[in-house]
Amino acid sequence: MLIINSEYPPLGGGAGNASANLARTLVEQGQQVAVMTVQFSGLPREEIQNGVLVRRIRALRKNMDRSGPAEQLSFILSGGLHALPFVRSWKPDAIIAFFGMPSGAITWLTRWIFGVPYIVSLRGGDVPGFRPYDFGTYHRLIGPFLRRIWRRAGAVVANSGGLLDLGVAFDPQMPIEIIPNGVDVDHFAPVERTWNPGRMLFVGRIVYQKGLDVLFQALGGLLDLEWQLTLVGDGNQRPHLEAQARALGMLDRIHFTGWLTGEAVVEQYQRANLYVAPSRHEGMPNVVLEAMASGLPVIASQIAGNEELVTPGFNGMLVPSGDAAALQSSLREMLTSPERQQSMGAASRQRVVASYTWDVTAQQYLEILKNLEAGKK
Repeated sequence: MLIINSEYPPLGGGAGNASANLARTLVEQGQQVAVMTVQFSGLPREEIQNGVLVRRIRALRKNMDRSGPAEQLSFILSGGLHALPFVRSWKPDAIIAFFGMPSGAITWLTRWIFGVPYIVSLRGGDVPGFRPYDFGTYHRLIGPFLRRIWRRAGAVVANSGGLLDLGVAFDPQMPIEIIPNGVDVDHFAPVERTWNPGRMLFVGRIVYQKGLDVLFQALGGLLDLEWQLTLVGDGNQRPHLEAQARALGMLDRIHFTGWLTGEAVVEQYQRANLYVAPSRHEGMPNVVLEAMASGLPVIASQIAGNEELVTPGFNGMLVPSGDAAALQSSLREMLTSPERQQSMGAASRQRVVASYTWDVTAQQYLEILKNLEAGKK
């Protein structure tokens, strides 16, 4: 099986980590897996990671955590040139394209030339209607091509019900299945922790989409309580947030770590006792799954993805997206109820172990692949 994704650790964010975890789990379940991704400074052109053959190709890439339209076009062109000889020699039974664009364009080409079936795994930014303030023009340009890519696919899957709804709105004729993200419940695991004072955590890109300006506004009304907030990641909103925190008189309570990897991220989950996810849009956030697996309660915005993971009163709280007053109220309630935090943290762990492991996710992909193989016979 071949997985194509322009993001693969250490590049990218949630989708890169998802493709790496899926590849690793498929190998553990007896599959032979290769990944084609972007070459970046200092990374080997080819290596074996956790039994997965990782091949990195030359394409434009300026930043580790994000790519723009020109870089995605570069990946399509370079990926097409590299995928054709590799598919001819390696002969994968099927290909999984993470993102309908740019990866889907490459799999469409290999299907046209070699007849190899492919699955499009929708991740968020590749679906029209997702983050229109960032992607509106881009989606209008790629829309006609996306329809062709989806309709030639053996299957199109979304990682959340909200993303499925956006996909159906874009192309009502296209059947779309849901396969949620998973989490490594052995790597992200609970530890003994104290539940007071509040040690809040956010992990991800520090950009407008993540709603951190709303979180800071809410926290500005909680200075009578004892708390700290750690933000793991970076992005163009960091200077604005630092200025906002300074104006609110709480800069000394906010800690920006920059990007962290591996065990350093795990340690941040272990040190925290509350996870905050105030995003304006998400597909299905890996970081919320990681927080839940680590035994943390979650306060999140009531948007697609979050709604499927957080049940109010069970493992956290949901607040309307962009509503600082509602977020402030929920934070105050949680920060003054350590016993409730502890019970909700245990419920978070219980939920992911039951329903959101990578073994479950991989089995769902394999079931689709079996159906594609049966359809070829």
